[in-house]
Amino acid sequence: MIKHSSIIAIALAASGLLSTAAQAQPTAKEQYAEDSRRIAARYADDKKICAGEGDSATRMQCNRDAKTEYDKAIANAKAVLKSSSGKTGGYCAECGKVLAVNVSEKEGEGSALGVIAGGVAGALLGNQVGSGHGRQLATVAGAAGGAYAGNQIEKKAKSSKVWTVQVRYEDGHEASFPFDHDPGLLAGDRVRNANGSVVRD
Repeated sequence: MIKHSSIIAIALAASGLLSTAAQAQPTAKEQYAEDSRRIAARYADDKKICAGEGDSATRMQCNRDAKTEYDKAIANAKAVLKSSSGKTGGYCAECGKVLAVNVSEKEGEGSALGVIAGGVAGALLGNQVGSGHGRQLATVAGAAGGAYAGNQIEKKAKSSKVWTVQVRYEDGHEASFPFDHDPGLLAGDRVRNANGSVVRD
């Protein structure tokens, strides 16, 4: 028969083991650091093996293969880190969610060319109306109207679409990012900051 004190001792020992195991569980960053050290050590070993190859062509190929394997392993470790950080509730100051994507028309800028071309065309048309002093007034009016019309036509021709992505970050603040092309994002998509803009996370 197991004594009561023995049961307590076993329970305490099991509790201690569980507590130690819980404490020993590494964070995503700690796991990534450990994986990186292990991968680097493996790469160093592979390079030593390559150095022992008989001819230079075989050594070069061996080193290339070792580097390829190293790059793949590091990429996998980074992918695991990225996916784990979200699952462990890690805070990401540069991460957020798309609230809305709005498309608008951006008016182009008119130039002197549009004004001059419109003015010349308007003056030519105005010059064909009336005679004498009336023709002069019509020419001036046609030039002014043509210049304005030419400027507006040029602005319209140079107009473009703008996609504005509105993002709410994990800390609650919001920001908007303009794109001159369809960013391929929808409301609800997870995004993060990158080079002054946002990309899908």
